[in-house]
Parts: sequence; C-alpha cells; structure tokens
Amino acid sequence: MDDLVTTHWLADDLGESDLVVLDASWFLPEHGRDPRAEFAERHIPGARFLDLAALTDPDDALPMMLPSDHRFNETMRALGVSNDSRVVIYDDSPLHTSARAWWMLRLMGVPRAAILDGGLGKWRVEGRMLDSGPAAISPGIFMAHSDRGGVRDLAGMRAARDSDAEQIVDARSPTRFAGEEPEPRAGVEPGHIPGSINLPYARFFDVDGRWRSHEALRALFDEAGIDIDSPIVATCGSGVTAAVIVFALHLLGREAALYDGSWADWGSSDQPKAKGTA
Repeated sequence: MDDLVTTHWLADDLGESDLVVLDASWFLPEHGRDPRAEFAERHIPGARFLDLAALTDPDDALPMMLPSDHRFNETMRALGVSNDSRVVIYDDSPLHTSARAWWMLRLMGVPRAAILDGGLGKWRVEGRMLDSGPAAISPGIFMAHSDRGGVRDLAGMRAARDSDAEQIVDARSPTRFAGEEPEPRAGVEPGHIPGSINLPYARFFDVDGRWRSHEALRALFDEAGIDIDSPIVATCGSGVTAAVIVFALHLLGREAALYDGSWADWGSSDQPKAKGTA
C-alpha cells in the first residue's frame, strides 16, 4: 500500500478484513464545525471516527500534545486497529488534519498507514457511497512501539536554533508567521522562531484538495530556500499542520522532525521571537 492512496483504490479495497478507515477531521473553534457530528451524518462506509482532540496528553497544558503510549493503545484498540492493520486516514478539514493522524500512527509503530488523496471532499464529488451513524467495531489487538526521536520539544528547538543543526520550517499562514495578527491562544505572543522559514501548509495542495505532484512539492521547498537533503524540523501553531510538511517530505523520500506544541509552546515561553517575513 502506498503512503498516499486514491479514492479509486480505496473503493476497490473497502471491506477487506485488514483495512481500517479512519476519519481524522478536526477543526479550530473559528471554523464553527463539529467533526463528530459531521461524521455521524456522513462518512465513508465502514469508517471510524478518530478524535484528534481527545488523542492528546490530558496532563499537558499545551494543546494537541502527543498522548502516552498507553492512551494511544486504548484508542487504537477501541477503533479496531491492530498492529498488522492497513490504515487509511482521511479528513474533511481545511487544515488537512489526516497528516497529523498519519504522523502519530507512524510514530507509534503502524507501518502501513496511508492518507486518502483528496479526502472526503473528493469522495463526495465523485458520488461515491456514504454511510451515517456508528460503525460496528471489533476491538483491535494493538501495542504501540513508539519512536519519539523525531519529536522536538522546547529544549530541542532551542538547541536546533542555536546550532543551526536543523532547518526550522513553519507551516502557518504568512500573516501569522509575520506576527501581523493576534494569536488565538491567551498568553501566546505573535511572531515566529528567529531564523525559521515560512512555507504555508495550504500551498501543498491543488484546488481540489489533492496533494500536489512530487515535482511541485520539490519546487515548493526549492523556492523557499529549503535544502531537503539536510535536517528539517517542522512547526506550526500547535503541531497539527506541521505534519503536512512532514508528510510532503516523506513523499519525497525524506524524513523530518516535528515540534510538538509548536508556536503555542515557543510563543508562550521566554524565548526570543521575530516578526516580519524573515
């Protein structure tokens, strides 16, 4: 199974015993949308709802932080995911949140995890079948084998910035990167990590929501002055859209780290902050 699968591929494989389909839609408060309610109303047949807002560390004050292995195990088992499952993740979010789910699954030891190209939007445009209500789920047999070497915290980012050991790539919008708009979270200052490079996550997608071609993805990094053959760590507002950068690099055969907590962490700390486009 490829890391990025088509709607045609998924339609052909729906119902296979080892295939689990997860809806990982998640929204910001300003979107005014309820992902669980939308899932209950319509979803790909047999899909299960992966609640990204709940699959976090409840003891961390920062938003969307990685859960413990134990918490992840319980969630996967309840969703019917086993270690040998093939997992296809989709979303219907402007934030392309399936990338965050993919990143967590891979980090926790799920080798066969893929993103549905174009997500639920493309599935619906093609007139494919939809279901409503809950799916019948048999519990999975899952044990996380996490490798958190690619996860950065505040100390790791401070070291990366001071040593220039990793290129820091920020997935937020240009206005948020420049500090031209207030941060949505209390106590977080506007701006960006000094020396970081802005490459907004929205640029990785075509107008129909599909991922851009490998050539176009490579061009985005080149145009931004990012050397994909050198170490990269991705950041954003809270670690969600940073996963878009990580997945794009994965498609290009490169692996990148991710700053979990991202600007919600750095922007509320005593670390230096920059404004403007550079």
